[in-house]
Parts: sequence; structure tokens; C-alpha cells
Amino acid sequence: MRAGTTGRVLHDPKGGSFRFDAGAVCLDFAHTGGEGDYAVFETLHKPGDLAEWLAQPPLEAAVTVPVTSRELTAAKTLRQAIWEAAHARAAQRPLPERAVAVINRAAGAAPLVPELVVDGTAATWASPVRATQALSALAREMVDLLAGPLAGRIRVCAGDNCPLVFVDTSRPGARRWCSMERCGNRHKLRALRARRTADPL
Repeated sequence: MRAGTTGRVLHDPKGGSFRFDAGAVCLDFAHTGGEGDYAVFETLHKPGDLAEWLAQPPLEAAVTVPVTSRELTAAKTLRQAIWEAAHARAAQRPLPERAVAVINRAAGAAPLVPELVVDGTAATWASPVRATQALSALAREMVDLLAGPLAGRIRVCAGDNCPLVFVDTSRPGARRWCSMERCGNRHKLRALRARRTADPL
């Protein structure tokens, strides 16, 4: 995984958008859509959408082999597995066996191969770059996250009815919200209204 800032701009189907940093690229990927009630948030409608997402930093895996419909399906299956595993870990529940199997299978695929450019001042991914390689990188990151020292810092946003999940990478480990811009501010406004109601002038 390239060094760089994680996080993406999420769009609400009812309007509005905000920047959400899940603290790991694999968790950012988990928020590209979903199943059931979360289908309204889907952003990966066609293979080209997956290619565009993977090409963005910090992964910067610009595929050189066109993404197939089968790879898109595999990506959505991995995304759901990451989502389920992250929520289980946040709730301190056992990881779903199916989710673990999906993540392990994706992680077992050939990974992206880093390659120095000719002058040796930067790196890129060795061609050909396939979507399955990028998905392998995401799955391997999730394996490291679940089995590593930050596993206990995987959390669900404390906002009302907000299912967004993140890994708290802050030094104090005190992050509660998906974003202060969104749920953090909503909490502050509710607290302010509650105080004003309790202490009328």
C-alpha cells in the first residue's frame, strides 16, 4: 500500500456530502456501497467505477487490464466481508466465518508488485495491473488490521443510527465520530439544545 492519506468523500443519496476517513484503505473501500438497506449508497455500478476507485490515492492502482464484471462481483463480495468483519470486531463478537473465508481467499491472490521508475526517485505498480491484485492488497490490509495492534480500535461511529466503521489511529484513542463535520456536530447541537431546554432563561 502506498504511503498517503486515507479517506474519501461520501455522498448522501438525499443530498450533501462529507469527508470520511476510515483510517485504513480497506475500510474506506467498505463504504463504497452495500447490500440491503445500504444499496442506496452504491457507487460501484459498473466495472469502470471500480477501476476509478482503485486508481485514486493512496492505492493508486491504475489497472492496465480492463476490469471484468466478475471482478466487480468479487469486489462487492470482499467489500461485504470487510464490512461484516469490521462490525463484528467493533462489537467484540466472533468474526463471521464466511467473511473470514472471503477475505483470506482475496488475500491469497497475486498482489500488486511495486516497481521503481527508471531514475529511482519514485515507485509505481509493475504492469500488468489487474483489479484482483488491488483487491488482494485491500484484503491483506484487512488481515493485518484484524490481527494487528489496532484491532481493538476498530469502532462504529457513536452517532445515532450511523453505521460507519473506522479504525481509531489517533494517539489518545478517543475518536468517537465518523466525522466531526457530520455526527460530531450533530451531537454538539443536540447537547446544546438539551442544555437550553433544561436551563431556560
